[in-house]
Amino acid sequence: MSSKPQALTSLGPMRAFASNSKKISTELIQINENLMEFNKYVTEYYKQLAETWNEAQKKVNLKAPDVPHDIEQIESFKRIWIDIFDNDFTELFDSEKFGVNYGKLVSKELELTKNWHNISNVILQAANLPSKEEIDEVYKEIHALKKRVTKLEIELKKKKPGNMEITKNEK
Repeated sequence: MSSKPQALTSLGPMRAFASNSKKISTELIQINENLMEFNKYVTEYYKQLAETWNEAQKKVNLKAPDVPHDIEQIESFKRIWIDIFDNDFTELFDSEKFGVNYGKLVSKELELTKNWHNISNVILQAANLPSKEEIDEVYKEIHALKKRVTKLEIELKKKKPGNMEITKNEK
């Protein structure tokens, strides 16, 4: 083995990792771009929520300017507040502008998840470890086997002791 640091990349998992570094770099670049777009959409999302909140609060302040002093006034103020906020936020959530932005926000979030998933698969593959999909497949198989064993145990318990004697005599 060579004493040069470059020689380390030609051995074992490091070799696989080095050969896959281009894939990881590409994913990291894509993550960066997706993060910038995600931040743009999340900023717009919170801007829309804040503007709606401010407008609704202004309407509440105009409709109920007096400070409530008794329980009846407090209940009246709560109903006004709830009605105005309910209407304004329902209007916001039903708007096309909000829906389009929220759809893009969720889409970018899913793309980021996919990018991280791709990177982790490359790293796991380089380390000769199973991927998440392979582990999930094993869990599904274990679950199916557990269900099958439980079903067989129930069927076995349902057999009457008389039936067990017949099977013993048949032997």
